[in-house]
Amino acid sequence: MTHDELKKNSTEAEERLEHLKKYLNIDENIRKKSEIEKEMAAPNFWDNREEAQKKMEILSSAKGIIENYQNLVDKVEDFCAFAELTIEENDETMLKEADSLWEKLSNALNKAELMSFLSGKYDKNNAYLTIHAGAGGTESCDWASMLFRMYRRWIERRGWNEEIEDFLPGDEAGIKSVTMYIKGNLAYGYAKAESGVHRLVRISPFDSNSRRHTSFASVEVMPEISDEDFVIEIEEKDLRMDTFRSSGAGGQHVNKTDSAVRLTHIPTGLVASCQSDRSQHKNRSKALKMLKSKLFAVKEEERRKETENISGEKTEMGWGNQIRSYVLHPYQMVKDLRTNTETGNTSAVLDGDIEVFIDAWLRTRKN
Repeated sequence: MTHDELKKNSTEAEERLEHLKKYLNIDENIRKKSEIEKEMAAPNFWDNREEAQKKMEILSSAKGIIENYQNLVDKVEDFCAFAELTIEENDETMLKEADSLWEKLSNALNKAELMSFLSGKYDKNNAYLTIHAGAGGTESCDWASMLFRMYRRWIERRGWNEEIEDFLPGDEAGIKSVTMYIKGNLAYGYAKAESGVHRLVRISPFDSNSRRHTSFASVEVMPEISDEDFVIEIEEKDLRMDTFRSSGAGGQHVNKTDSAVRLTHIPTGLVASCQSDRSQHKNRSKALKMLKSKLFAVKEEERRKETENISGEKTEMGWGNQIRSYVLHPYQMVKDLRTNTETGNTSAVLDGDIEVFIDAWLRTRKN
């Protein structure tokens, strides 16, 4: 790194930091933090536990944003001071160290800036992720189960939690469909990048002649919608409820009674199922919540198409579009067709290492 490059990087780091300060609303978060901390000092703060809990969540979020930003401020200040000293000393060893420091700082800024692409109204929400096997019988069901494992590993890597709300096994192997409830900060913001059709090319383990097969599975992602986010009223007369026994993997997870619930919204034909609880009442409540999220997703898609028609714009990402290709034979490659991001490390991707595709897609979006 030359002296000119050091000066340029120092200026760039300060400019990027200023951009982040505006995006992260640092001044507003400092105000919120101070305000809630004053309220907490009042003796009646916990009289309304539900309201107090909401304020505690806001306080926790504000603290996290402020602390992360201050950590970046410290790193930028340290780098700029080191850069200034390096230029003064004109030391080759210090120049090499500056290279390493800039790489670390640049990565930290990149990670923080990625958050600016997660400013959508529902990005902070938890999410429902549903995988459906495509046509092709056992092949597609097995592919759906591979995606299911990939997403569970990804969720684990991120430190989030997941619950299986609905599970329909394949006739011989794999999964026909599965719905996961993903609980974590910005779960929908990240997971929405996975909506679409995923294509697998491989030598089939189910073909005695070892022929190459192509399989498809679709992924649908919806935000968890609370009444505060979006009010969707569903009249009882528009609902049909069917009950059935759990179709899980077996053992303790299979209910002995018809506690699993499938709700159909008659006007739209949308269906939501839940079998995660032994209580039919709880499963119905969860299924209704998922159904509301599906209705919300449909309304959002209608709004998006209407906007496109008015503006003449076309959005690359859409429900049901093929987004990614996973080739295991005759060569190994995973390629995202929206961003052209690709990697030959297919085993890592199928083990949940999908951040590179999500990050690249998010950077192409304007929320």
